[in-house]
Amino acid sequence: MKVVGKNVIKIDAFKLARGEPVFTDDFTRQGMLYAKVLRSPHPHARILNVDAAAALKLDGVVDVIWHRDVKAIPHTRAGQSYPEPSPYDTLILSPKARFIGDRVAVVVAESVAQAIAALDHIVVDYEELPALTDMDQSLTNSEILIHEEPDPRGISEAGMTNIAARIDKQVGDVEAALKECDLVVTRDYHLPRVQASHIEPHISIAWVDEDDRLIVRTSTQVPFHLRRMLARILEIPEARIRVIKPRVGGGFGDKQELVVEDLVGVLALRTGRPVRLEFTREEEFVAARYRHPQRVTMTTGVMKDGTIVANRMYVLADTGAYGSHALTVQGNTGQKVLPMYPVANIHFKMDCVYTNNPISGAFRGYGAPQGCFALECHMDEVARELGMDRLELRKKNHIKLGDTDPLSAKLGEGKEGLVRVVKSTGLEKAIELGCEAIGWGNKREPSAAHLKRGLGMALAMQGSGIAGVDWGGATVKLNDDGSVNLSVGATDIGQGSDTVLAQMCAEELGIPYEKVIILSSDTDLTPFDVGAYASSTTYISGGAVVKAAAEVRGQLAGVLGSHWECEPEDIVFSDGMVTGPGDQSMTIAEVALFALYKAMIQPMATASHMSNDSPPPFAAQFAEVEVDTETGQVHLCRFVSAVDCGTVIHPKMVEGQIEGAVAQGMGYALFEEVLLDRTGRVLTPDFLDYKIASSLDVPEMVTILVPTDEPTGPYGAKAAGEVPIDGPAPAIVNAICDAVGVRMFRIPATAERVWRGLKEETR
Repeated sequence: MKVVGKNVIKIDAFKLARGEPVFTDDFTRQGMLYAKVLRSPHPHARILNVDAAAALKLDGVVDVIWHRDVKAIPHTRAGQSYPEPSPYDTLILSPKARFIGDRVAVVVAESVAQAIAALDHIVVDYEELPALTDMDQSLTNSEILIHEEPDPRGISEAGMTNIAARIDKQVGDVEAALKECDLVVTRDYHLPRVQASHIEPHISIAWVDEDDRLIVRTSTQVPFHLRRMLARILEIPEARIRVIKPRVGGGFGDKQELVVEDLVGVLALRTGRPVRLEFTREEEFVAARYRHPQRVTMTTGVMKDGTIVANRMYVLADTGAYGSHALTVQGNTGQKVLPMYPVANIHFKMDCVYTNNPISGAFRGYGAPQGCFALECHMDEVARELGMDRLELRKKNHIKLGDTDPLSAKLGEGKEGLVRVVKSTGLEKAIELGCEAIGWGNKREPSAAHLKRGLGMALAMQGSGIAGVDWGGATVKLNDDGSVNLSVGATDIGQGSDTVLAQMCAEELGIPYEKVIILSSDTDLTPFDVGAYASSTTYISGGAVVKAAAEVRGQLAGVLGSHWECEPEDIVFSDGMVTGPGDQSMTIAEVALFALYKAMIQPMATASHMSNDSPPPFAAQFAEVEVDTETGQVHLCRFVSAVDCGTVIHPKMVEGQIEGAVAQGMGYALFEEVLLDRTGRVLTPDFLDYKIASSLDVPEMVTILVPTDEPTGPYGAKAAGEVPIDGPAPAIVNAICDAVGVRMFRIPATAERVWRGLKEETR
C-alpha cells in the first residue's frame, strides 16, 4: 500500500502548530452574550421559587431563566443512537436539585463578569430533602427516592427504588460449576471516581441566523446526536438546527453527552442574540462527567491444572444524580472483559444506582477499565492461590482465533443475538513480544536497598464500534484538478480521524494523500455519522470512506474503459496515474478534466457502512515498578504495550493513542481520584488537588504494534483508541504485589495505601 500504513503529516498539524483560530473558543459573533449557571448548594432539594429581580436590575444582565421558563420534556443527555438505551430522567432545568452543583438558574449578560456578579443576586427558596451519597445505602433505601417520577423509558425500577439500571445474564450454570471446582477464589475490587481532564473545557456558542435557523458551534463528539436531541427538547424541527464541530481540544468520552448545548440553544432563541457558555475548570469537576466508581466482586472456579471453569462478576456502580450512561457503561464492564477467558459458565450481574453525587458518564474505555482491573488482578490472585505461574494461567485460558465470545449473544450492547467470533488476533504474539521487551522472568535488581522491584501484566480486549448499531456515511467528489473532496460525519476530537480517513480515501483512489480535502462533522454539509465513541471511527467510518472512494474509482474506470476500449477492471489507479492496457495513461487531473468536460459526468459517490461485527483489538501490557518499602512510594520504571489493532493505518498516531492511554491508565492506577465529602461536595475541583500524569511522571514506554488482518475491517483495520487504557492499572498493581507482596484491592495505589499495606504485612 502506498498511503495506508505510512506516517503522513497529520491534516491539522500546521494550523494547530501555528495557533490558528480552529477551536470553539476562537470564534466570536457580534453582539455575543455570555451565560453562567447558578448551581445548587444542596445535594437534594426542591426548588420552590427563584427571585431574579435584583439580578435583572444589574448592568449588562439580559435574562435569567429557571425551571418555570422552560418546558419540562424528559430526555437523556447521552449521545447514543436512537432509541437510546438510557433513562429519560433529565430536564433542561428541573424543579428538583439532585446533587451539589445541579442546575438551578441560568444568567445571560453582556460579559462573563456581569453574569458571574448576577449569580450572587438571585434568591432561591429551597425545600431540603434527605440525601443519599453512599451507593450501598442507595441500593437498599427505597424511602428516599432520587427519581420518584415515572419514567417514559429506561429507569430500571422507576418510582420504586434508586436502581437506574440492572443486568443479570448467565451462560451455563455457574453455581453448579463452582461446586465441581478444585478451587474457588472470591475478591472485591474498588474503582474510584476519576475525571477526563481534557485541556479544552466544555464550550458552546449558539445563534439564530438570517434564515431563522439555530446554529450551534460546540466542542462535541456527537454532533448528529446533539441535533436530534436539541430538536426534541427545544421543540423545533431538525431542519432548523445546524451543529458545527470545529477542532476539539480533547473529549475522552466526556463530550459524548449534551452538557451545555441545550442552555445556549434556549437562550439564543429567547434573546435573539448569540450566546456563549464555557465551563471553568471547577465546573468541569462538578458538572461534567466522571468514570463510574464501582465495586466489582469477582468469583472464579478453577481446576488444579489451571483450567478456568466458571467466572462470576457482580458490579455495583454509582451513576450519580442522572443515569445517561448507567446501563451501557456497566454493561461493557462485563461484556468487553469477561470474554477474555471464554469459559462455559459465566455469570454477569450489575446494579447501577442513583445517588446525590455528581454525574457519572462516558470515559475512554467505557466501563472496560474497571472490569479489566478486577479480572486481571483476580487472575494473579487465582494463580497465587493455585501456586501456578500467572503468565501460564493466562496463556492456558485466554480467548483464541476462532473462539466465540460467550456473552455476545446474551448481552448485546445494541442488538442481542449478534454472536462475536474472533476472526483475527495477535494476542499470543503480543504476549510473546511484550514478555521479551519487559524482561519477564528476569527481574532487574532494585536501585537501592530500601527499594524492591516487581513486574506485572494484564491482558485486554475491547471492540470496534457497536455491532448492528453504529454506522456512518462518507461522500467523495472528484474536482477538475484531480483533487478530491471527502465529506464525513465522523468526529475528529484530536485522535486524528480526519487524517486516517483521508489516507484510506487516497489509497482507494490511488492518489497522493495531499490531494484529499476533508470536511467533517457539520450536520448541514456532511453525511450522518454516530460520532466519536465506542472505538468506531476507523472501523465504521473508514468502511464508508473506502466504499465511496471505490465507487468513484469504478465510475472513472467505466468512463475510461469506453474511451480506451478496454474492460474497466483492466484499468489501474496508482501514484496519481491511471493506466490501461498498452501505453495508455493519464494523470488523475487529466482523468478529472476528461470526465467533467468530455464525458460530462461528476465523479461522485456517497456510501454508508454498518457492521454486524465488532472485532476486538487486543493488548498485552506489562509494568515494571520500584516500591519504596519505607514510604510506600511507587515509581513506574517501564511500561510495555503490545497491541493488535489489525492493519495500522498511521503508525505514529496509533503509538500516540497507546502512549496517551498509558499515561491516563497510570494516573488511574497511582494517584487520580475525585474526592467527595459526605454531602457529595467535590473536594478536588482543580489540578492543584486532583493530580494527572505529567511528562515528569510517565515512565520509559515501549510500544509494539502487532499487525493482523481483520477480514471485516477496511484494509484489515480494527480499533486502537480504547483498548490500551484497560490494562495499565491492573498491570501496575500486579507489579506492586510482585515487588512487595501487598495486594491493592482499591486504587489509586497511593503511597499511603501501599505503606499501610506494608505495615499490615509485617504485623
